[in-house]
Amino acid sequence: MLRKLYDWVFSLARHRHATRSLAVVSFAESSFFPIPPDVMLAPMVLARPDRAYFYATVCTVASVLGGVLGYAIGYFLEPVGMAILSTLGKADTFEASKELFQKYGAWVIVIKGATPIPYKLITISAGVFQFNLALFFILSVLTRSARFFLVAFVLRRWGPPMLKIVERRLALFTVLFLIVMLAGLVAVKFLH
Repeated sequence: MLRKLYDWVFSLARHRHATRSLAVVSFAESSFFPIPPDVMLAPMVLARPDRAYFYATVCTVASVLGGVLGYAIGYFLEPVGMAILSTLGKADTFEASKELFQKYGAWVIVIKGATPIPYKLITISAGVFQFNLALFFILSVLTRSARFFLVAFVLRRWGPPMLKIVERRLALFTVLFLIVMLAGLVAVKFLH
């Protein structure tokens, strides 16, 4: 069933209302939908490289707004949020996630928001754990825009061959991204 859903979302990228569909998928993926918007973003950017950053903007705005819905589901409708987490196989790690969120909430959002990990896990958890909404929103804007604009840039600049390399080495690129971020934070701390 998931494969059929994936194929259906992929087919939306060729539809005349692809941009609207991209917004809907980006919004829904941040709160309850299982297929990431990259499934549509990649073929749309490859088909129209001149609109790459426009598509990345659509993804970012819709994803952040969907993230706010995910946060609201966790905050106001905790049983619904827990049911969604359960269907994703994450309800059993609730206590460990709670402790992690309480200690490193901002880092959890930054790391997971910039990676292909389903963002709904973060948005719903942030609401359940009552993470600071303003900070959640700011971090969502930063991480989601970084992710979608990077995909748009890579595809616009180097096309399909580079996408295959990034997909194969995603873990490596994520670790490198985190090392650069940590080095920057350490540098800023020592400069003050």
